Amino acid sequence: MQHEFIAGVPWRNERDLKTLVENRTTFTLNDCELNIFETYKEAKAVNLVFGDLVLTTMLKGKKVMHLFDKPGFDYVPGESVIVPPNEVMKIDFPEAAIDSPTQCIALSISKEMIENTFHMLNERYPEKMLTQDWGLDLSYFHLSNNQELSEIINRFIRIGVKERSKEKDLIANLALKELLIRLTQTQAREMLEITYKSQSSSNRLAFILSYIRENIREKLTVEELSEKACMSTAHFSRCFKQELGLSPKEFILKERLKLAKNLLKLGQHQIQEVGFMSGFQNITYFIRAFKNEFGLTPKLYQQRHTARLLEND
Repeated sequence: MQHEFIAGVPWRNERDLKTLVENRTTFTLNDCELNIFETYKEAKAVNLVFGDLVLTTMLKGKKVMHLFDKPGFDYVPGESVIVPPNEVMKIDFPEAAIDSPTQCIALSISKEMIENTFHMLNERYPEKMLTQDWGLDLSYFHLSNNQELSEIINRFIRIGVKERSKEKDLIANLALKELLIRLTQTQAREMLEITYKSQSSSNRLAFILSYIRENIREKLTVEELSEKACMSTAHFSRCFKQELGLSPKEFILKERLKLAKNLLKLGQHQIQEVGFMSGFQNITYFIRAFKNEFGLTPKLYQQRHTARLLEND
């Protein structure tokens, strides 16, 4: 899965640092608190806890995070972690140094904001395909940032750090609602990635994902998918977008590009072959879509991947 990275936030001036381990800068708003943490030296077993649910996102460097009495895991830029209220985060900083610090944000969100947002969603959009209700599933707490989640986190950082208008709290309130929606959609996509095979016989969304992957090289239409899901085209498209944050066409495109990326890594096929094997009928469109998604043309991506493999031999 591709990780999307968050834009940087201002570093504290060295003379303003109160500590070299988890130096904290806080921006307080009505329904949340944005914290920026910086660490400038190696450290182990640093405890951190919040009274509200927290979304943390790595910006620079590396941590080893210990949560829920489970083994520690590497936590790097391009990733986020959801932590419930009063859960102790035990954190190691194996590589932090003055010339190579770590930087992370922690956004604590009030219980009232979370409950009100999901209550509104359950009232307005009760027909869900993957789970019964809107809400966060803390069994999927370690997330890869996708484009949609990264965009709203970036926007919230700008609001917290730079916004100076008298409407700041209202703007932040609206952004928080979108952030919670994006979090549930990101979790839904990661949940599907892990469980779609086991759920394909009992869940419509899981069945559709399985069908898309099994037929990715074929022409896939929204009409065909909605028929497979036993839903009208309009209803299927609306529910799909609400739950996963992508339209069916956007989802299919991302699946094809992900397959193309894996095929390019093998280095056994020409670019045109990779395009056709991934379900693209127009190679010019394939090249343009691949570059839009990954920042490189398929050819350049393949060349760079091959070069890295040779360097590591």
